[in-house]
Amino acid sequence: MTTELRHFIEGVLLVLAALLPIVNPLGGAPVFLALTANVDDATRSLLARKVAVNGFFLLMASVFVGGFVLEFFGLSVPVVQIAGGLVVCSLAWELLKEGEMLEDAKAASATGADAVETRAFYPLTLPLTVGPGSISVAITIGANHPTTVRSYLVAAVTSVVGVVIVCAAVYACYRYSRRLGELLGRTGTAVVLRLSAFILLCIGVQIVWNGADALLGITGAPRGRVP
Repeated sequence: MTTELRHFIEGVLLVLAALLPIVNPLGGAPVFLALTANVDDATRSLLARKVAVNGFFLLMASVFVGGFVLEFFGLSVPVVQIAGGLVVCSLAWELLKEGEMLEDAKAASATGADAVETRAFYPLTLPLTVGPGSISVAITIGANHPTTVRSYLVAAVTSVVGVVIVCAAVYACYRYSRRLGELLGRTGTAVVLRLSAFILLCIGVQIVWNGADALLGITGAPRGRVP
């Protein structure tokens, strides 16, 4: 194995190791199924593809231009973590109590496929699939790209390949979420949904805590504070 190939494989594995546990397509599949409960398989497949494509472009934008956008607006990653974490907590809370979020999804499905597709970006892509945690990780990956042209190109290609694999996993898990639901049964799906929603709530709280800790230095020296 050549050195270039080894570096390429290591780079792809690094991106996968950083993003896949946070995106967690398998854990998001029951939530996706609940939010698309009253649509047919064709519409669900279309939504899964749209979410995967949206997630790809969102992660790519975070990797390559996310840092510049935050710098332009005078924002820091911890601020994004706090704001995004609150959004994640809000979504998870609605899923836990099966309130307004699920009712909105059912109402959308009752009015036709076009109404459901408007939800492909929010909340199905952001924050359910690509949330503030994965965005901040993607920004960090982009910030650590080498400065030399050759090394940068290799790092850029590994980032693209890694994100493509992550989004392919998202599509596969969401596309076949109904089969997963049939395998688990109605009771099992309800249990997994509530558990996934609770884990999502915990992730949101953790993201908010990480941002607050970075800004205020709760457990150490403050860092990333906006001037």
